[in-house]
Amino acid sequence: MNKKTLFILIAAAAVTGAVILLFPDKKTGRDIPKTPPVDASTVSSRIDYFASHGWEVEETGEKNIIIPSDFSPAYEEYARIQDKQGMPLRKYAGQNAQLYVYEVKNYSPENRKMLAELLVCNDTAVASMVYSDDGGSLRLAVS
Repeated sequence: MNKKTLFILIAAAAVTGAVILLFPDKKTGRDIPKTPPVDASTVSSRIDYFASHGWEVEETGEKNIIIPSDFSPAYEEYARIQDKQGMPLRKYAGQNAQLYVYEVKNYSPENRKMLAELLVCNDTAVASMVYSDDGGSLRLAVS
């Protein structure tokens, strides 16, 4: 390989590296909004979270769960909703969490009973969603 060819290859590699650094691929997770952690350590802080987004809720239950390490297609869809809200669900994959379920008091499209859920890990909200109690035919992001 002559010096001219070697110089062209090195220059091309440098330009490619600069393009990657200056214009990162948005599909790498960099397009997930950055939001501060949401405190969910108390009943009032969890209800206040929903109220800050306009939802009036009343707690109906809670249970301990494990966030899956590998997301099924359905859980991946749930994770994408959390990504759009800036919730850190993916960061907590494989960990123990508490799932709090609430009845929504101020929204009932077509007289459907609506539920809200908040997934909490280490006193931090990591996922949330509002959905119809008929199996989730209507699902909404909280924010």
